[in-house]
Amino acid sequence: MAKRNVIWTRTADLQFVGILEYWALKNKSNTYSKKLIRLISERTKQISKKPFIYKSTDFKDIRVASLGNFSIYYKVTDEQIIISAFWDNRQDPKKLLKLLQNKR
Repeated sequence: MAKRNVIWTRTADLQFVGILEYWALKNKSNTYSKKLIRLISERTKQISKKPFIYKSTDFKDIRVASLGNFSIYYKVTDEQIIISAFWDNRQDPKKLLKLLQNKR
C-alpha cells in the first residue's frame, strides 16, 4: 500500500501550536516542544505508512493514535491522512466530543 500524504486541518494545527506554545512558556524552554514535534513527526509518518494499525473510534471514519498524554485523531482516505484533532488527554473530554461531532 502506498504512503499517503498527511494533511492537518486548521483546528488540529491550532491545537498543536497552542500546546507547543503552552509548554514553551511553562518550561521557559523549547526543549520539550521540540521533543513533541519529533514524536509527532515520527507518529504521523507511521500513520501515513500503516493507517489502520491504530484503533477506530465511535465516530464515523475517525481513528486515534495515542502518545501518552496526547492523541492524534485522523481520517483515512485513499490518498490522504487528514488529522482532525491533536488532543491533550488531560483536557475536558466534552470539548473533544463537541469537536469530533462537528467533523462528521
